[in-house]
Order: sequence, then structure tokens, then C-alpha cells
Amino acid sequence: MPSNSLYPFKTRKFMIDGHRLSYVDEGEGRVIVMLHGNPTWSFFYRNLIKLLRDRYRVIVPDHMGCGLSDKPQDYPYRLADHVGNLEKLLDHLGIEKHSLVVHDWGGAIGMGYAAEHPERIEALVIMNSAAFRSKRIPWRIAVCRLKYLGPLLVRGLNLFAGLAVFMAAKKHLPGPVRKGFLAPYDNWQNRIAIMRFIEDIPLDIHHPSWEQLLRAEGGLDYFKDNPTLILWGGRDFCFDNSFFHEWKRRFPKARSIYLESAGHYLLEDAGGEVDHLITGFLDEYLG
Repeated sequence: MPSNSLYPFKTRKFMIDGHRLSYVDEGEGRVIVMLHGNPTWSFFYRNLIKLLRDRYRVIVPDHMGCGLSDKPQDYPYRLADHVGNLEKLLDHLGIEKHSLVVHDWGGAIGMGYAAEHPERIEALVIMNSAAFRSKRIPWRIAVCRLKYLGPLLVRGLNLFAGLAVFMAAKKHLPGPVRKGFLAPYDNWQNRIAIMRFIEDIPLDIHHPSWEQLLRAEGGLDYFKDNPTLILWGGRDFCFDNSFFHEWKRRFPKARSIYLESAGHYLLEDAGGEVDHLITGFLDEYLG
């Protein structure tokens, strides 16, 4: 696991259907919930947690199968399951109002939850992600969905997570940071959620998660007037500029900032700038 200097947080556990969901819960005050994507975990938000926990309560779950959460082998790992787990966790913690910070799959999970509880959402911070339909899938991800080759590449050779620490960030990540991202995904069994997230990308109406994605997309209209910050890494091979423009179209009142030289892991590529932009935005509306 990462060193205490990189990830100095006490991790807490919440049982859901016999499985432990791990989460960080730091600080006091108004609540900010941060949701990671695939193949990351709460480690992605480590520096932002440190900045915000002195004046906010920051809750960052590891989705089931990710990070320090349990990795059951017979779990469905559908979008609806992750949305439901988030709802159960926040209900368990008694969270009635909160802001959302989302990245990658965190967008669909967070907005899927928000669509069911629009009255709970205060401010939104949206980074490279989606919560709406798209037919676009990069070939590097499409090949990982192939029936036999995909599991070999993703779970056997660890190419999806292993290459992400080099390709998703445009800056060279220090060795301890790369190891921190990869630490929870050290064998075939522990990479199951990485594989299931790839398989769960809903591209057509026949996909099991299509209806859940439609519910998330249909709820976006609820938040047109919420304070919203869109931060975008311009060198993202997966969530390209078309996703950025779609978010801006749906949230025309949002403050949008395009970081031309940052990649998908924009908190790594432009961490100081992005952290400053997020903390400033949240302080403006919540402080």
C-alpha cells in the first residue's frame, strides 16, 4: 500500500451485502463527496483531501472491487450496483446535503446517484468523465472488451492499470505514486473490478447498464442552476473534447476551464493548478 506520507488517511469500512466498502472520511463541516473512476481509487484524490479537510468534511469511497474495498469474485459490478452502494454509504453516514467531485466513472456513478436525490446536491466539480450516452470507445479500451483477450490483458498482464500510470498522465509519475495507484491491483483476483468496469461501458440499448445510464443522463437537467466547475484535461485519449463540449452544452452556466497540456489524470498533470481551482471554487460557494 502507499506510504503514510502519500496516503495519510484512516480508512473506514462499511458492510454492504457481506462485503466491505472502504472509504476516507476526513474533516468537519459541509460535506464534499469525491468519486474516482477506473482503474484508480481514492488515492487519486489524496492531495485534494489534504487541502480540503481542514475546513470541510471530505468523503471518498473506493468503489466495490477497487482500492481498499473488498474484491468479491461473484459480484455483478454494474453501474446500478455502484450507484446503490454510494446511496447506502451516504445514508449510513446521515449525509443530507453535499457537493460532488467526479472523475471518469465517478461521473456516471455520481450523477446516477444525484438523479435520485437532486435535493441533496449543492455544488458540482466535473473532471474528465461522462454521464450521458456516447458511441465513442478508443480502440485501446475496445480490445480489452474482447471475450478471451480482454481478461488476459487486463487481469493477467495488468496492462490496463499498468499502462494507465504512464499513458493517462502526460507528466512522468514518480515511482512511489505509480506504485500507489497499482498497489490494490496486484493479482488476477484483485483486478476483477477493472475488468468489469470495462465490460460495463454501455454503448447500446441491449447493454445491461443502458437504462441506468439513461437515468443519470435524464437527471442532468436538475442541476443546470447548481454551482458547477468543469475542469478538463485536453490530452485525454478516452474522454476527448467531445465530452467536454457536451458537458458545457448541458451546463451552460458552468465555469469551464480547459487545461490543454493535462491528460486524463489531470490531478497528476496539473495538480497544483487544479487543486487551487477546486478549493477556490468550493470556498466561493460553500465557505
